Amino acid sequence: MCLRQAAALRIPAAIAGLASTALGPVVCADQTPSNEFQEAAREMLVRELEAAGVRDPRVLAALRAVPRHEFVPPPERARAYENRPLPIGEGQTISQPFVVAAMSEALELSGDERVLEIGTGSGYQAAVLAELAEEVFSIEIVPSLAREAAERLSRLGYDRVHVRQGDGYAGWPEEAPFDAIVVTAAPDHVPKPLMDQLALGGRLVLPVGPLSAQELVLVTRDEDGTHQRRFMDVRFVPMTGRAQQ
Repeated sequence: MCLRQAAALRIPAAIAGLASTALGPVVCADQTPSNEFQEAAREMLVRELEAAGVRDPRVLAALRAVPRHEFVPPPERARAYENRPLPIGEGQTISQPFVVAAMSEALELSGDERVLEIGTGSGYQAAVLAELAEEVFSIEIVPSLAREAAERLSRLGYDRVHVRQGDGYAGWPEEAPFDAIVVTAAPDHVPKPLMDQLALGGRLVLPVGPLSAQELVLVTRDEDGTHQRRFMDVRFVPMTGRAQQ
Protein backbone atom coordinates (compact mmCIF):
# COMPACT_ATOMS: atom_id res chain seq x y z
CA MET A 1 0.00 0.00 0.00
CA CYS A 2 1.26 3.48 -0.85
CA LEU A 3 0.38 6.60 1.13
CA ARG A 4 1.25 10.24 0.84
CA GLN A 5 3.95 10.75 3.44
CA ALA A 6 2.01 13.18 5.62
CA ALA A 7 -0.85 10.70 5.85
CA ALA A 8 1.40 8.28 7.70
CA LEU A 9 1.40 10.68 10.67
CA ARG A 10 -1.30 11.50 13.15
CA ILE A 11 -0.72 15.24 13.14
CA PRO A 12 -2.03 17.23 16.13
CA ALA A 13 -4.07 20.24 15.05
CA ALA A 14 -1.80 22.57 17.03
CA ILE A 15 1.16 21.74 14.81
CA ALA A 16 -0.63 21.08 11.53
CA GLY A 17 1.29 23.95 9.97
CA LEU A 18 4.37 21.75 9.86
CA ALA A 19 2.58 19.21 7.69
CA SER A 20 3.44 21.07 4.52
CA THR A 21 7.05 19.98 4.92
CA ALA A 22 6.00 16.34 4.67
CA LEU A 23 3.42 16.61 1.87
CA GLY A 24 4.24 15.69 -1.69
CA PRO A 25 6.09 12.42 -2.28
CA VAL A 26 4.21 9.17 -1.99
CA VAL A 27 5.73 6.49 0.24
CA CYS A 28 4.94 2.79 0.00
CA ALA A 29 4.94 0.35 2.90
CA ASP A 30 8.15 -1.24 1.64
CA GLN A 31 9.98 2.06 1.11
CA THR A 32 11.98 4.13 3.60
CA PRO A 33 10.70 7.73 3.82
CA SER A 34 13.11 10.52 2.95
CA ASN A 35 15.40 12.11 5.52
CA GLU A 36 13.43 15.35 5.21
CA PHE A 37 10.21 13.53 6.02
CA GLN A 38 11.79 11.77 9.00
CA GLU A 39 13.12 15.04 10.42
CA ALA A 40 9.77 16.81 10.04
CA ALA A 41 7.96 13.82 11.52
CA ARG A 42 10.33 13.68 14.49
CA GLU A 43 9.80 17.39 15.20
CA MET A 44 6.02 16.96 15.07
CA LEU A 45 6.24 14.01 17.46
CA VAL A 46 8.32 15.99 19.96
CA ARG A 47 5.84 18.85 19.84
CA GLU A 48 2.99 16.40 20.37
CA LEU A 49 4.74 14.96 23.43
CA GLU A 50 5.41 18.43 24.80
CA ALA A 51 1.71 19.27 24.40
CA ALA A 52 0.87 16.01 26.18
CA GLY A 53 2.84 17.03 29.27
CA VAL A 54 6.53 16.18 28.76
CA ARG A 55 8.32 19.15 30.31
CA ASP A 56 12.01 18.30 30.81
CA PRO A 57 13.88 20.20 28.06
CA ARG A 58 16.74 17.67 28.15
CA VAL A 59 14.33 14.80 27.50
CA LEU A 60 12.70 16.69 24.62
CA ALA A 61 16.15 17.41 23.18
CA ALA A 62 17.08 13.73 23.44
CA LEU A 63 13.95 12.71 21.56
CA ARG A 64 14.80 15.25 18.87
CA ALA A 65 18.32 13.86 18.63
CA VAL A 66 17.56 10.12 18.38
CA PRO A 67 16.38 8.89 14.96
CA ARG A 68 13.59 6.51 16.01
CA HIS A 69 13.17 5.26 12.43
CA GLU A 70 16.60 3.64 12.71
CA PHE A 71 15.31 1.47 15.57
CA VAL A 72 12.30 -0.08 13.81
CA PRO A 73 12.22 -2.65 10.98
CA PRO A 74 12.07 -1.18 7.45
CA PRO A 75 8.36 -2.05 6.96
CA GLU A 76 7.51 0.10 10.00
CA ARG A 77 9.58 3.16 9.17
CA ALA A 78 6.72 5.14 7.66
CA ARG A 79 5.09 4.92 11.11
CA ALA A 80 8.23 5.44 13.20
CA TYR A 81 7.14 8.84 14.49
CA GLU A 82 3.62 7.95 15.45
CA ASN A 83 3.12 8.06 19.21
CA ARG A 84 2.58 4.32 19.48
CA PRO A 85 4.52 1.10 20.10
CA LEU A 86 5.64 -0.83 17.04
CA PRO A 87 6.71 -4.45 16.52
CA ILE A 88 10.45 -5.15 16.30
CA GLY A 89 10.34 -8.94 15.97
CA GLU A 90 10.65 -11.84 18.43
CA GLY A 91 7.26 -10.88 19.87
CA GLN A 92 8.71 -7.61 21.24
CA THR A 93 7.93 -3.95 20.63
CA ILE A 94 9.59 -0.56 20.68
CA SER A 95 7.84 1.45 23.38
CA GLN A 96 5.43 4.29 22.74
CA PRO A 97 7.44 7.54 22.60
CA PHE A 98 5.33 9.16 25.34
CA VAL A 99 6.15 6.29 27.69
CA VAL A 100 9.85 6.49 26.80
CA ALA A 101 9.72 10.20 27.58
CA ALA A 102 7.80 9.71 30.84
CA MET A 103 10.20 7.04 32.11
CA SER A 104 13.24 9.08 31.12
CA GLU A 105 11.81 12.18 32.77
CA ALA A 106 11.09 10.27 36.00
CA LEU A 107 14.80 9.40 36.29
CA GLU A 108 15.67 13.12 36.58
CA LEU A 109 19.03 12.68 34.86
CA SER A 110 21.48 15.58 34.83
CA GLY A 111 24.16 14.17 32.52
CA ASP A 112 26.82 12.51 34.69
CA GLU A 113 24.95 9.35 35.76
CA ARG A 114 25.60 5.68 35.13
CA VAL A 115 22.34 4.06 34.05
CA LEU A 116 21.26 0.43 33.88
CA GLU A 117 18.56 -0.59 31.40
CA ILE A 118 16.83 -3.97 31.55
CA GLY A 119 15.34 -4.90 28.17
CA THR A 120 17.38 -3.38 25.35
CA GLY A 121 14.90 -4.33 22.64
CA SER A 122 15.77 -2.34 19.54
CA GLY A 123 18.08 -0.02 21.50
CA TYR A 124 15.89 3.09 21.24
CA GLN A 125 15.46 3.72 24.97
CA ALA A 126 19.19 3.11 25.48
CA ALA A 127 19.97 5.73 22.83
CA VAL A 128 17.68 8.25 24.52
CA LEU A 129 19.35 7.52 27.85
CA ALA A 130 22.78 7.97 26.26
CA GLU A 131 21.74 11.51 25.31
CA LEU A 132 20.86 12.17 28.96
CA ALA A 133 23.52 10.35 31.00
CA GLU A 134 27.24 9.61 31.05
CA GLU A 135 27.13 5.84 30.50
CA VAL A 136 24.44 3.22 29.84
CA PHE A 137 24.58 -0.51 30.55
CA SER A 138 21.80 -2.45 28.83
CA ILE A 139 20.81 -6.12 29.12
CA GLU A 140 18.63 -8.01 26.61
CA ILE A 141 17.47 -11.58 27.15
CA VAL A 142 16.72 -12.35 23.46
CA PRO A 143 20.05 -13.12 21.71
CA SER A 144 19.07 -11.84 18.26
CA LEU A 145 17.74 -8.55 19.64
CA ALA A 146 20.83 -8.06 21.80
CA ARG A 147 23.13 -8.63 18.82
CA GLU A 148 21.16 -6.37 16.48
CA ALA A 149 20.81 -3.59 19.07
CA ALA A 150 24.54 -3.62 19.82
CA GLU A 151 25.35 -3.39 16.12
CA ARG A 152 22.78 -0.63 15.56
CA LEU A 153 23.93 1.48 18.50
CA SER A 154 27.55 1.13 17.43
CA ARG A 155 26.71 2.14 13.85
CA LEU A 156 24.87 5.22 15.07
CA GLY A 157 27.77 6.28 17.29
CA TYR A 158 26.37 5.45 20.71
CA ASP A 159 29.67 4.16 22.02
CA ARG A 160 28.77 4.92 25.66
CA VAL A 161 26.08 2.23 25.57
CA HIS A 162 27.24 -1.25 26.58
CA VAL A 163 24.91 -4.11 25.58
CA ARG A 164 25.01 -7.56 27.12
CA GLN A 165 22.86 -10.59 26.34
CA GLY A 166 21.37 -12.24 29.40
CA ASP A 167 18.60 -12.30 32.00
CA GLY A 168 18.26 -8.79 33.40
CA TYR A 169 16.48 -9.84 36.59
CA ALA A 170 19.83 -10.05 38.40
CA GLY A 171 21.00 -6.72 36.98
CA TRP A 172 24.69 -6.11 36.24
CA PRO A 173 26.29 -6.51 39.70
CA GLU A 174 29.90 -6.06 38.62
CA GLU A 175 29.09 -2.55 37.36
CA ALA A 176 26.82 -1.57 40.28
CA PRO A 177 25.81 0.68 41.89
CA PHE A 178 23.80 2.64 39.33
CA ASP A 179 22.47 6.17 39.66
CA ALA A 180 19.38 5.20 37.67
CA ILE A 181 17.74 1.99 36.49
CA VAL A 182 14.97 1.60 33.91
CA VAL A 183 13.16 -1.64 33.10
CA THR A 184 11.26 -1.98 29.82
CA ALA A 185 9.41 -5.24 30.49
CA ALA A 186 6.96 -5.94 33.29
CA PRO A 187 7.62 -8.30 36.21
CA ASP A 188 4.88 -8.87 38.80
CA HIS A 189 7.09 -7.36 41.52
CA VAL A 190 10.10 -5.08 41.83
CA PRO A 191 13.18 -7.35 41.55
CA LYS A 192 15.23 -7.15 44.73
CA PRO A 193 18.59 -7.43 42.89
CA LEU A 194 17.77 -4.22 41.03
CA MET A 195 16.84 -2.38 44.22
CA ASP A 196 20.11 -3.60 45.77
CA GLN A 197 22.08 -2.17 42.82
CA LEU A 198 20.49 1.28 43.10
CA ALA A 199 22.89 3.91 44.44
CA LEU A 200 22.02 6.19 47.35
CA GLY A 201 19.92 8.96 45.85
CA GLY A 202 19.18 6.78 42.81
CA ARG A 203 15.90 6.27 40.95
CA LEU A 204 14.46 3.06 39.48
CA VAL A 205 11.51 3.15 37.04
CA LEU A 206 9.71 0.03 35.85
CA PRO A 207 6.28 -1.33 34.90
CA VAL A 208 4.83 -3.77 37.42
CA GLY A 209 1.84 -6.08 37.21
CA PRO A 210 -0.04 -8.39 34.83
CA LEU A 211 -0.75 -7.29 31.27
CA SER A 212 -4.27 -6.20 32.18
CA ALA A 213 -3.25 -3.99 35.11
CA GLN A 214 0.28 -2.62 34.85
CA GLU A 215 1.52 0.59 36.43
CA LEU A 216 4.81 2.43 36.26
CA VAL A 217 6.53 2.37 39.63
CA LEU A 218 9.21 4.81 40.77
CA VAL A 219 11.59 3.45 43.41
CA THR A 220 13.91 5.89 45.18
CA ARG A 221 16.69 5.18 47.67
CA ASP A 222 17.78 7.44 50.51
CA GLU A 223 19.36 7.04 53.95
CA ASP A 224 16.10 5.59 55.28
CA GLY A 225 15.85 2.86 52.65
CA THR A 226 13.77 2.50 49.48
CA HIS A 227 10.41 4.09 48.72
CA GLN A 228 7.90 3.26 45.99
CA ARG A 229 5.33 5.38 44.15
CA ARG A 230 3.01 4.34 41.32
CA PHE A 231 2.33 7.07 38.79
CA MET A 232 1.00 5.90 35.42
CA ASP A 233 -0.96 3.05 33.83
CA VAL A 234 1.01 1.33 31.05
CA ARG A 235 1.15 -1.85 28.99
CA PHE A 236 4.49 -3.61 28.46
CA VAL A 237 5.46 -7.09 27.39
CA PRO A 238 5.99 -9.37 30.41
CA MET A 239 9.49 -9.74 31.84
CA THR A 240 10.73 -13.24 31.05
CA GLY A 241 13.41 -15.48 32.54
CA ARG A 242 13.88 -15.57 36.28
CA ALA A 243 11.10 -13.02 36.80
CA GLN A 244 8.55 -15.69 35.87
CA GLN A 245 9.89 -18.36 38.23
